[in-house]
Order: sequence, then C-alpha cells, then structure tokens
Amino acid sequence: MAIFVKLWEKMVNMFKGIHSINLDGKGRLTVPTKYRNTIMDQSNGSMVVTMDTEEKCLLLYPSNIWSSIEKKINDLPSFSKNHRRIQRILVGHAEDLDIDSAGRILLSKPLRLAAEMTKKITLIGQGQKFEIWSEEIWNSKVNNWRAEETDESEQSVLSDLII
Repeated sequence: MAIFVKLWEKMVNMFKGIHSINLDGKGRLTVPTKYRNTIMDQSNGSMVVTMDTEEKCLLLYPSNIWSSIEKKINDLPSFSKNHRRIQRILVGHAEDLDIDSAGRILLSKPLRLAAEMTKKITLIGQGQKFEIWSEEIWNSKVNNWRAEETDESEQSVLSDLII
C-alpha cells in the first residue's frame, strides 16, 4: 500500500499546465504558488536551468531531478559528436538557482538571450521539469504544431496511451 501512496504523491506533484508570466527588470520570474511547496519538498528550493537541445527554450529542473539527468549525460561516451553536443548544451549551459523568499528565480542574461526572452514568457509544466519560452515563440510554435500534418494517424500515435 505504501508504494501506491508514494506513486500517487509523485503523480500529483508532477508539473503540468501553462502559465503566462512577466519577467521583472532583473530577469526574475515568479514560480507559480502551486508548485513552490513541491519544489521545496523535492529540492529545498534548489533548481537548475539550462538550454534545450532542440528548441529556443529553457529547461528548469528541481536540483534532485537534474542530478540524475546530469549523471546520465556525463556518462555518455565523449567520442560521439552527438553526445558531445548534448553535453555542451545541457551541462555546459546549466546554472544553479535558488528560489528566493518571494518565490522568484533569476534567469541569467546569456540564457534569456539564447531563448530570445524579453518580458513576457510562458512556463510549461512537463512532468518533472518546466519549459520556459518566450511568449511570442511559444505562440508561434503552438500555431505551427496545430497546422502540421503528421505521417501517422492520430490513432496510431496515441495507441500506446491508455486514458
């Protein structure tokens, strides 16, 4: 029974949803209130932000989640060009952050510039992490994704998903 309780707590505490947020003049974003307790419980308010390898967005992880990801990345063989690219982007741009007493984190200027962020951003919950997007880029991506034709039928894409 205890294992089901732990699993349920983990599922309930997953990051999900979309949030429009304004960066302040220093480049700080306020973490939505509903996630702060989870982040405090999981990592004592310690987080890691890095660049995405494929999109112009940032990835934000509780530090305990990032630790296991970073280990896997660092364990990749460095003689592979693709592995080195992933290591350089994800680990090379990773920055440690702490949520301040007002629930804010500071995104560095280099990371904000890489993701083309100005004032308006979109925070997307993605399970164990968040994606942080420029609102303009996010809206453009969503419009493109909705208009895309795929090679597979919706039924075959969703066949492994039980709802």
